[in-house]
Amino acid sequence: MANLRQLPPLAALRAFEAAARHCSAKLAANELSVTPTAISHQVRQLEDSLGVALFIRQPRQLVLTPQGRELQAVLGEAFNAMANAVARLRAPPERMAITLSTTPAVAARWLLPRVSTLRALHPRLDLRIHASHDAVALDGVTADLAIRYGRGQWPGMVSEKLFDNVFAPACSPALKLRRPGELVRHTLLHFTVPGSKSQPGTWAAWQQEAQVPGLDVSAGPVFSDETHTVWAALQGQGVALMSLALIADELRAGNLVQPFGPELPGLPFHLVCPQARRDEPAVAAVFEWVRELQPPGANS
Repeated sequence: MANLRQLPPLAALRAFEAAARHCSAKLAANELSVTPTAISHQVRQLEDSLGVALFIRQPRQLVLTPQGRELQAVLGEAFNAMANAVARLRAPPERMAITLSTTPAVAARWLLPRVSTLRALHPRLDLRIHASHDAVALDGVTADLAIRYGRGQWPGMVSEKLFDNVFAPACSPALKLRRPGELVRHTLLHFTVPGSKSQPGTWAAWQQEAQVPGLDVSAGPVFSDETHTVWAALQGQGVALMSLALIADELRAGNLVQPFGPELPGLPFHLVCPQARRDEPAVAAVFEWVRELQPPGANS
């Protein structure tokens, strides 16, 4: 391998390559923003250092010698390769898009207020949030990752527990609810996952634990979106059985209160992605961002 320190000066090589490509010292000078005299001087120095003639100089044209053609071919490829490499480095990196699927309530009440932190960490990454109660395919088309509630065991998936999911009665402090027996005088707000056979945190399940006399757990408005149930409770329209994690901010601010128990344990939320894609840069970036977020209710 040739010693790079024994190569002729780069300026001389650039001058020769431009002159050889244009067959003109004047056009080479225009390209390199120097004078034709400077081009001629650099080429002369290169010929002297190599000990060969590179051009046959005619009145209005430069004609390459066999040695000049050989050097031009090599330098042309080298300078093109360098130019392409520099262009790639200067070009902005391609944008990446990742779809994260989760329930509407987790999306609205936990993720959306924190999306700006992901953009600050990865400005070229576009997060797409797919809000659904369905466990959609993580096939890279519908979604890439998901936040799901369950036991954390999904075949072929990497899962990491994010936070627990505990349900309890909650309402506006304006209702002045103190004891379970007072529920019979208030409207019960219900949340039902459309089409789901197993409903998390139902009033029927809560009544089995609480045994409040005369409480009709079938009465009251039913919402298919948990965020609507939260909004109705905030407006003082009734008492809802809610995931305490997802109303942690309202409980801390006093906009909602948990007047009593019992609390119903639900399945915890997990961050899930296909094991085969865990180390892909964009997937890994979103995975690490979610896992580092403060759990709902944690102090910032």
